[in-house]
Amino acid sequence: MRDLDWNSFDVLVVDDEQDNLDAFRFAFRKSFKLHYALGGAEALSLLDRLDPAVIVADQRMPGMSGIEFLKQAKERRPDAAGVLLTAYADMAVLIDAVNSGAVDRYIQKPWNSKELAVVLRQTIAGVATLRENRRLREQLAHYAGYLEREQRDPIDFGEIAGESEAMRDVSARIGEVAKAATHVLIEGEEGAEKEVVARAIHVGSPREEQPFVKVTCAAFRGDALERELFGWRRGAFDGAFTERAGRLELAHRGTIYLDEPAPLAPSLQARLLRVLTDGEVERIGSTETARVDVRVVLSLTPGIEEAWVRAGVLPELVSRLSVFPLRLPPLRDRREDIRALAEHFLRKYARRNARAATSLSEEAIAKLTAYAWPGNARELENVVERAAILSRGDVIQPEHLAFTARPQPTEPPARARAAPAAGEADATGKALAAPASSRPKVDLSSQLDDIERRELIAALERCGGNKAEVARQFGMQRTTLYYRLKRLGIDT
Repeated sequence: MRDLDWNSFDVLVVDDEQDNLDAFRFAFRKSFKLHYALGGAEALSLLDRLDPAVIVADQRMPGMSGIEFLKQAKERRPDAAGVLLTAYADMAVLIDAVNSGAVDRYIQKPWNSKELAVVLRQTIAGVATLRENRRLREQLAHYAGYLEREQRDPIDFGEIAGESEAMRDVSARIGEVAKAATHVLIEGEEGAEKEVVARAIHVGSPREEQPFVKVTCAAFRGDALERELFGWRRGAFDGAFTERAGRLELAHRGTIYLDEPAPLAPSLQARLLRVLTDGEVERIGSTETARVDVRVVLSLTPGIEEAWVRAGVLPELVSRLSVFPLRLPPLRDRREDIRALAEHFLRKYARRNARAATSLSEEAIAKLTAYAWPGNARELENVVERAAILSRGDVIQPEHLAFTARPQPTEPPARARAAPAAGEADATGKALAAPASSRPKVDLSSQLDDIERRELIAALERCGGNKAEVARQFGMQRTTLYYRLKRLGIDT
């Protein structure tokens, strides 16, 4: 209870005598956020615009007794806890009121301020827990509904589209590993269908009804990824105003998909290894251990695994994460899949955009097949979406297809080849300029994030955690503030 800010919860006090309200104000005005009403009728009117955590009512009031009022108040504000003050030990009436749910606690008058303060804090804590549980249930229900739509919609998920021998082999391996609890490493170039494969593994597994949690690791800098995965205790670091569960706990009994988690800090390596070997997690700043049953699906671009080894990542961690490797061939090596993928994306955007095209001409398919697709399926999806809008008809023609100007690889990524020297031509034929300086690189983006994090934390502390006030001070929308807080790993 010590972690709660009592002044952030509204307490409505109802009595027909002003002297009693004044006594309550004198005793508790510095401890609680109080509101007052003279009698039940005035209090019911106040409940139209006030959502109190606790309603304190005197039993003996003219026109409407405290129990009658609390019954009506419960209909309007079912979350609010009712505390009845009574000088009449009418136990039969009180028992009936408690059983009806209208009265949660009762105090006999004359009340003792210290005892009543304890009752109010206990009651507020109970209401806070109920509200937080409801919020989490709603959040999980929304999340589950989102996952159901994502997993079941034949347009957004549906299939591993492809007719090539390579993709048939990938589908077969997905079927093999989906039924097991093994961790999976998906290796593929940028833009390959790695997330689709991860979802297919989850949907085909006994964990299908449990959460599928995706973590875009590149969105988190520094310690933020470790915090996001493992959560934290209140006060574990600057900006940790409340306790929060990590993504690994949220994925309990389900699947967590880690998209491009590189590089890994040493502390994060050790924590991940403990999850993979023992199924144990500890929130940042906590000594309490929780057990999780989670399958880890990891996606990497080719060469990252070798880069991990060169960077000194724990060999056992690399071994654990690559128990079952799946390699997705680039789209240029399976051109027979281009038609199926293009038609899949076209159905997707034809459904979302009423005026979009619904088919591709054979000439358009030929043009798509001749392209090398350096951006793989993601680039194909972008091209098809743009063409579906630009076609102004039902059929996409070759002239509607526009490709992004970028190098088109004809062999695996050039990580094994030496980089071109200054003055030599790159893959696009442009001469490379000599390095401007040999000075160490300055991570300006990280420095700017640190400055923004400090300013936001300071503003939150000034405003007592009131995000609406912080947003007004910075002249931004609250949604923008929430995005920035999440991106910078600041929890409130």
